[in-house]
Amino acid sequence: MRRIILTILLASAVGAPLAAFVAPAPGPELTTPAAPVDHAAYDRLLKKYVTDKGLVNYKAWKSDQQELNQYLDRLSKNPPAANWSQAEQMAYWINAYNAYTIKLILSHYPVASIKDIGSKIKIPFVTTPWAAEFFSIGGKKMSLDDIEHGTLRKQYDDPRIHFALVCASISCPRLRNEAYTAAKLNQQLDDQGRDFLNDPAKNKVSKEGAQLSKYFDWYKGDWSKNGQSVAKWVNKYAATPMSPTAKITYLDYNWKLNEQ
Repeated sequence: MRRIILTILLASAVGAPLAAFVAPAPGPELTTPAAPVDHAAYDRLLKKYVTDKGLVNYKAWKSDQQELNQYLDRLSKNPPAANWSQAEQMAYWINAYNAYTIKLILSHYPVASIKDIGSKIKIPFVTTPWAAEFFSIGGKKMSLDDIEHGTLRKQYDDPRIHFALVCASISCPRLRNEAYTAAKLNQQLDDQGRDFLNDPAKNKVSKEGAQLSKYFDWYKGDWSKNGQSVAKWVNKYAATPMSPTAKITYLDYNWKLNEQ
């Protein structure tokens, strides 16, 4: 400001027209980087309606959806930004997948299985609930498939997401009764792996052979990346390691609702 006043005084002193003075152009407007979404509200809801074994009290939750809707609205309006860490982004998308799956069930409850919702969806060419674009994130219509296949599997290359994404079914991994957070994400994903591989209802592992979840068959390509294999991932978490020559078969998948 003192420099501008001095310039004006000097211009007046030498008879230069004031119109000749051009103020410096303002710099670019600074914007505040988007902060990661706080998942505390979702965490409270999971503790309230989900048991330690991952079973959900959908009946009670259906009559108390205001806080869930508010959380989903925050997710919708605050997609991950470039300044977020990878852990912050992954936690956001995992929570979004699970929370929108819960919302889908609540919207159609009572229902025996998430697969039954497919026949209720009145959208051309959409036959499964995972392909239905029933929510928006950052103004873009999205589906559960978009989160799982178009975002998490495509961008982050961490097969442990399959231990965390829950499709509201008995054979799915356990729905944690806490939200995923960046600070604990690695620990949470490993814990999910141990829980899943050592649950005899979902995986039966012995030295001689293993009856594994269909997850290890459906996503075999994910488990085999970067020099890994299904057997290596199983042995990373299973209490009883399987031998390299162990025979692998796959269990039937139970699509019954993961209801308390």
